Amino acid sequence: MVASCVGFVLIGALQALYGPAVPAFREEFGLSPSAAGLALSAHFVGGVAGVLLFDRVYGRVGNRPILGCSYLLMAVGAAGFALAPHWPTALAAALLAGLGFGGIDYGLNQLFAAGFGHRSTAMLNILNAHFGIGAVLGPALIGAVGSEHYPAVFLGFALANLPLLLCLRGVRNDPPVPAGGETGTGSVLGRSLGSVLAVFVALYVLHVGVEAGVGGWEPTHLETVGYSAGVAATATSVYWLMMTVGRFLVAPLALRFSAQAIITVSCAGMTVCLLAATVPALAPYAYAGVGLFIAPIFPTGLPWLNRAAPGARRAGALVIAASMAGGVAAGPALGKAIEWSGIRAVPLLLCAVSALCLAATLWLIRATRSH
Repeated sequence: MVASCVGFVLIGALQALYGPAVPAFREEFGLSPSAAGLALSAHFVGGVAGVLLFDRVYGRVGNRPILGCSYLLMAVGAAGFALAPHWPTALAAALLAGLGFGGIDYGLNQLFAAGFGHRSTAMLNILNAHFGIGAVLGPALIGAVGSEHYPAVFLGFALANLPLLLCLRGVRNDPPVPAGGETGTGSVLGRSLGSVLAVFVALYVLHVGVEAGVGGWEPTHLETVGYSAGVAATATSVYWLMMTVGRFLVAPLALRFSAQAIITVSCAGMTVCLLAATVPALAPYAYAGVGLFIAPIFPTGLPWLNRAAPGARRAGALVIAASMAGGVAAGPALGKAIEWSGIRAVPLLLCAVSALCLAATLWLIRATRSH
């Protein structure tokens, strides 16, 4: 369990390392901003491919080989990115690291969602909170040593993956049997299964769109309504920190309240906070509230999905891949909407997406209710 949490710190750090290193590898390889941004895109493409690839072999290949291969791919990819002599080689290495990232994200989420019984929701929130710790530590490390030393940071990160291979003996090699349902939770069969999976995927795409949208546009919106660049940057850091705090806070609550109740409160809370963010005086605090409320949705939805559709083996892979795709699609889609409506409309646009998350949650509660 401890090694799995360390693994999530590492994948959180990896995803967050590319951004602060951009100035250094732009100078090293002579890249435009858009070309430099391809590193993170390659990472996400590899992540989606890793989720779908390892899902294909899940159940046929043991859990230990899947996780071991994923840690090795991430280590080799990170080392390759650090040592790459040319930009195309660096992109290929980022794609390789992304494959390992996707395998770890999928493999550990699946194991925690199915393997802890009624504690799965609490354990998943703890696991995913460690992703946030890594996402905070990665940029801080780059900032401490200087972006020009990013190869050393990526190499150190690659080496940190290797000791985790020794901890895989504590993982059952055969896939866990999904835990039984909790009170008030039913399963769906037949024609409704496709609809339920589609709405779960929509919920994950939409909420990750809100998550990425706030992270990407909060600084610009705050500066537009009168805050300094320093205050805007600090407020954005607080937003990401509150996502980590929120997952730790929800872990004990998940032992007492159902996943449906937690996600409903989360969607309603982030919708209200985004509405409050339209008031300039409240905006920095409201965005912090969005981070707190959005935090439990991703880890809390997976056990609910497993209980609602225990026969849909690929359901977990679909929603995890959808969450990554949502992060990729959010930037261009929100950018187009902002071109039409202006920067000041950012919280309203995100509020509308959040309201769709709430509507999807309420529909899922009704569709998966026990008969």
